[in-house]
Amino acid sequence: MNQFRTTASVLEIKPLRYTPAGVPVTELVLDHVSDVMEAGAMRRVQFSIVAVALGDIGLLMAQTPLGVLLNIEGFLAPVRKGASKLVLHIQQASRVYADDGPVTV
Repeated sequence: MNQFRTTASVLEIKPLRYTPAGVPVTELVLDHVSDVMEAGAMRRVQFSIVAVALGDIGLLMAQTPLGVLLNIEGFLAPVRKGASKLVLHIQQASRVYADDGPVTV
């Protein structure tokens, strides 16, 4: 099964574009930072990942402000057939909110 779930802030959003078939596409760069337990020790994990959102979620992502923290769900796939570089395809996204409003980083 190919499922990817993370919390990440939006570092970069490219302008909304459309495929030749008319499907809206938004490309983003996301930044993740967390502490995880590995082999009995805490480890800081930080990475940036390229992501793409198509269709209705692509329209929503195009309007997302930079720095907003999101819960992201999707899957990983090669950037194109036969490539070894991966891109995160966003299927669901929601903003992470604090008690007094949206959390930004």
